[in-house]
Order: sequence, then structure tokens, then C-alpha cells
Amino acid sequence: MKIATFNINGIRARLPRLLEWLEETQPDVVCLQELKAADDIFPESDFQKIGYEAIWHGQKGFNGVAILGKGEKPIEVRRGLEGDPEDDQSRYIEADYKGVRIAGLYLPNGNPHPGPKFDYKLAWMERLRARMTEIWAEEVPCVVCGDFNVIPHDDDVFDPVRMSADALMQPESRDAYNRLLADGWTDALRRMNPRGGVWTYWDYQAGAWQRDHGFRIDHLLLSPETADRLEAAGVDKAYRGREKASDHTPVWVRLAD
Repeated sequence: MKIATFNINGIRARLPRLLEWLEETQPDVVCLQELKAADDIFPESDFQKIGYEAIWHGQKGFNGVAILGKGEKPIEVRRGLEGDPEDDQSRYIEADYKGVRIAGLYLPNGNPHPGPKFDYKLAWMERLRARMTEIWAEEVPCVVCGDFNVIPHDDDVFDPVRMSADALMQPESRDAYNRLLADGWTDALRRMNPRGGVWTYWDYQAGAWQRDHGFRIDHLLLSPETADRLEAAGVDKAYRGREKASDHTPVWVRLAD
């Protein structure tokens, strides 16, 4: 089974590129982030035409997450995280697909730091950890994936000094991410690339793509049941260089049956 995550940065603007990638690479299940579209304008029929069924949790103008399943609709388990009844941002969706629990997320950016947006980021990460603990207790094969907006290590960024003031690299952000790993989850891309140097995001500004000034913030975390089945993990880097591309590129894992 091939499971991918892709921050599409506006599903209406990037739909041709997204459909192109789906048809060329044929992942089994895909988590999407930053739909930037309300529920009623999600392009469900476009995915159905190429063999994918979808569930989604949209929001007008920003945020928004979805899960696509090839040939079979994911069975929704949860949308949104518990722990903050006032949080109305569409950042989390969870489903079962062919025996695997798939959790797709778009974690808050946290900038500017310090401030309320950074506090919200850290609180959201604690709520995520609580949900992941619940999933762990179910002992189901699970992949938690998406745009975490955390650069875990200095070798996950082109220039750690230049990014040192960003919320993505703050010790509190990294500590919250590392607590997930300490709970027993496996960072799939890191396992396959222990020396780092693999990027999943390149800003539109300052020629970042052309200069390969990127960093890694899109992650796939595996439960023990899926980590044991890990065969490969990778980044579809070339898609970032296509016309009208997202500033992120797809990231994927392949699990043995």
C-alpha cells in the first residue's frame, strides 16, 4: 500500500497538478492539506473520474484537509481534535482505509513567535498527542501524516541559522514533535534518510526552489504495526518544479501487504 501526503496550497488553483500527480504515481491513499475551499466546492467528481473517492473537512479561504482513497471511499472516524471547543479551524481528519487508520493533519504554523499563534500551535500539538495516544491504545495499523510545520533537526533545513527565529524550529516545537516519537511513533522519511538533507517545501520567494533552499516539514509517522511493514519512503521532488505547482511536494511511504 502506498500512502502519501500533499499540502496542495489551494485545491482550486492546483487541481490540474494534483490530478496529474495522482494519475502518474497512483498512490492508494492520499492526505491533502490547505484546501482553502469550503465543503460545498470540493471537486469530488474530478477525483471520481480518475478512480478516487474522498472525504474532506473544508474551510473557506484557508486550512482544510481531505483523504482520498483509490477505488474505495475512506471510512471517516473523526474530524477535528477534542480538547478545545472554541477551535473551529479545519485541520484534522481521520479515517480507515483497507485495514489501515489514516490521520491527516495540517498543524498550525505558529508565526509570529512568540505570541498567541505560537501558543495555539503548542496547545494543538498536545491535543494531537492525546489523540495519537488513543489510537495507539487501539493497536491498529496507523499512519499519521501531513504538514506538521515543524523542522525536526538542523539537517532538515538548508540553513538552520537563517531559520532559527522561525516558529518551525523553536525548541518547544521540536520538543513537542519529539514527544510523539518518544511515544513510539516512527518518522518514516527520517528512518530512510537518517542523514537528513531531504526537503519537502520550497518557498515561492527569493528563488528558493531554483537555489534548493528548502526544508522538511511534511512527515509520515508510523505506528509499530505499520513501521514493521515499511518498505520505502520518498519525496516526489520533481513535481515542485512544474508550472503553477504547490510550494510543497508529495511525500509518501510504501507498506508491505
